[in-house]
Amino acid sequence: MPDFLLLGAPKCGTSALHHALAGHPGLFLSEPKEPKFFLTDGPPQDSGGGPGDVPTWGEHVWRRADYEALFAAADPGALCGESTVFYLYDLEAQRRIRSVVPRARLIAVLRDPVERAHSNWAHLRAAGLEPEADFLRALDREPERIAAGWAHFWHYAAQGRYGEQLEHLFTLFPREQILLLRYRELRDEPVRTADRVCRFLGVGTGLVTGVPRRNVRPDVTGRSGGPSPEERAAALPRFADDVPRVAAATGWDLADWIR
Repeated sequence: MPDFLLLGAPKCGTSALHHALAGHPGLFLSEPKEPKFFLTDGPPQDSGGGPGDVPTWGEHVWRRADYEALFAAADPGALCGESTVFYLYDLEAQRRIRSVVPRARLIAVLRDPVERAHSNWAHLRAAGLEPEADFLRALDREPERIAAGWAHFWHYAAQGRYGEQLEHLFTLFPREQILLLRYRELRDEPVRTADRVCRFLGVGTGLVTGVPRRNVRPDVTGRSGGPSPEERAAALPRFADDVPRVAAATGWDLADWIR
């Protein structure tokens, strides 16, 4: 079973960090990157959901033997890890992690929630899956989609409410087992941030010499310029009560998140 997990959040550079850490001689990262083992207690559902959800659910590595086999090729003494970006958002997944690997070290990268939500929407739109061409309309439709059982990746605003997710995580794990990073740190100082992760995991620093600037699935075309000022202003109220909770949990100055 893994020694560490990159918990999320989606569209925060987790894929890039995963692939950078995979080059460290003291670490072994799973392939696939995102096995999703802790998202279910058994087989995932095989019908319903939103566009593209059924094939994605079919990718889950849900049998324990198959999950353990992902790490079988690790060198003796290497620390094993995987990167499923929905573990932070899914509170039941957090509980399963606590039950199965209570000593695992946990890493989460957090991004401005409006930027994250817009990037998430743009990703699915570019992949030909998101039917709603208007970002704000997609946010408005989120509650009905959640009620209809659409998968986590469609929960654009809910995934960015990190405060409530962190508060729950802190009831399950001691703070010294959790490393929280800001997306802008990973973007602007990638090597220094990778070294922070290595120190946290207890492996040598200076061995990760770069983090990919972007790591986008081949079925996604184009790139987003981010939300417009009008979109940002309209989306911010969805996070206004949660950002102070994130600030309290992390000690970060998040004034830029609420502007």
